[in-house]
Amino acid sequence: MIKLKRYLVFLLGLFISSFGVSFITRSNLGTSPISSVPYVLSLNFSCSLGEFTIAFSVLLILLQILILRKNFRLEHLLQIPISIAFGYFIDLTMILLSSLNPSSYLIKLVCLIFGCVILGFGVYLEVLTDVAMLPGESFVRAVTSTWNTDFGMTKVAFDVTIMVSAVVLSFLFVHQLEGIREGSLIAALLVGFIARQFGSRLAFLPSLLFEKTAISSENAAN
Repeated sequence: MIKLKRYLVFLLGLFISSFGVSFITRSNLGTSPISSVPYVLSLNFSCSLGEFTIAFSVLLILLQILILRKNFRLEHLLQIPISIAFGYFIDLTMILLSSLNPSSYLIKLVCLIFGCVILGFGVYLEVLTDVAMLPGESFVRAVTSTWNTDFGMTKVAFDVTIMVSAVVLSFLFVHQLEGIREGSLIAALLVGFIARQFGSRLAFLPSLLFEKTAISSENAAN
């Protein structure tokens, strides 16, 4: 029952994260780093942002298989249904926010920050459950476990690589910067910080949500 509750909370976190991604994207100041390549592709092809997100996630899973080889466990394939859900959540929330089209730069910035807060909370809930990871984070984990690199530094390098790839694709398709703006960099700097703030300020939440787990762990320790 506790395991089911953890997966339900993870699913909620996934939906909130997708809402944050869509809110950031609708600010018209760019998108989140992990969505930058799918977003640029969606601007130039008929498939949606969510569909390209799914395709990009599958690519990251295949890369994990190449990196981990025999260390790639069957449970890692859980990333596939998670990626599909996340992709369709993004498409759904993009539709829900279709009327959001801020014109002034100040309103765009407010929407961007609000989207970062939403995404940060979604990421916090996903980490809180400790049941699964999205392919982006799982790819970084695969790199760190294989080559003993620092997770934080590897995550930064990964985000930068994704954004640079999106910039290259943008210039390749339309010969100008499209879909990647200062909002992408702001999101890269803010979302992790916001998620950590939620973690420190809502330290009571794990025991509140998963009380039986906390009690069992305490009894085991005694």
